[in-house]
Amino acid sequence: MNYWLDLFTGTTWEEFKKAGSKTSGFRHRMRNAVARMQPGDILLCYLTGVMRWVGALEVTGPSTDSSPIWSVADFPQRVAVKPVIQLQPETGIPMEQLEGRVSFYTGPKDRGKFKGFIRRSPNLMVKTDAELVIALLREAEKKPVARPVDPAKLARKPFLKVETKKGKQVVETIVAVPETEELETTVSSVAGTSNADRSTDHVAVQHLLLDVGAKMGFDVWVARNDRGRTYNGALLGDMPGVIDRLPTQFNEATNKTIELIDTLWLKGNSIIAAFEIECTTSVYSGLLRMSDLLALQPNLNISLYIVAPEERRAKVEQEMLRPTFKLRQSPLAETCALLPIEDLIEKVQGVQKLGLLSVLKPEFLDEIAHYFSEDDGD
Repeated sequence: MNYWLDLFTGTTWEEFKKAGSKTSGFRHRMRNAVARMQPGDILLCYLTGVMRWVGALEVTGPSTDSSPIWSVADFPQRVAVKPVIQLQPETGIPMEQLEGRVSFYTGPKDRGKFKGFIRRSPNLMVKTDAELVIALLREAEKKPVARPVDPAKLARKPFLKVETKKGKQVVETIVAVPETEELETTVSSVAGTSNADRSTDHVAVQHLLLDVGAKMGFDVWVARNDRGRTYNGALLGDMPGVIDRLPTQFNEATNKTIELIDTLWLKGNSIIAAFEIECTTSVYSGLLRMSDLLALQPNLNISLYIVAPEERRAKVEQEMLRPTFKLRQSPLAETCALLPIEDLIEKVQGVQKLGLLSVLKPEFLDEIAHYFSEDDGD
């Protein structure tokens, strides 16, 4: 028997219960994980936003239910379930009760990001972690303790359905309307990372991308306003391979946009890859620059990446799926991907140990990048 994380919002949890609590669904991209589920496996239900554990469901088999259970998306990868424990959000188990007791929340340093564990579902859980959650759920079921829940967080819908035209056809599209930027401050504070630390992280990642690109044989570009930044005592603008001028085939507006992108890899007059590093900013600014570039040069074939910590995955997805990006003729999510910093560092270090950096191809980026494409559902 395996234990799996099953993520809900307050809204999707209520919709699940109103539909009879007999079908749990997941995004299309999680089809391989769903295929591994067996009858008897347990799904542990966690409410994002309010950060409460609210239930345990037993998998009874594959599901043929295709009814419209959830208002925001179809969640087409479905399994049949029966409730073992179901709690109201007010009597659910606060995540803070797990601090120091589970592998994904060992102490304050994991607060808010939880080692990236609460970033997708289904996600396989460590048996001892799952058994603790189940024990706490059973205790709460027998002796419920009501704790206030923020109604706004409980009712939050991070993704919404809209109708838009593609040619003469009206199609349904999922978009995001992110919260106000106060959430960014909260995340940084909860994660226990100061803005000064994150600024240092930004320069460190910029240095890594410039160094890797140059060693792969590319010309590299550092944003004009970052050329005077230093890393380990060296100016970014003086690093090997850094060029002083961009290719001249673009118009002035395009060049002004390109020259502020954090890092570029170039081969001759061609831009191979563009990177916006988002350790400190709102994510939106980097995406807007990428979108501006594509608006100015719609036929440009460039790999675009938002480089950010895993803890910001949900934020990047929300911003990427804003109407201004999602309802473009070519949605930004189809051409711009999230490149997790942790995965980038791990990959580069592994290649360096083998002495193969000089023969590495830029396609390696897409092996670790994630595209929030249309078939991902919610």
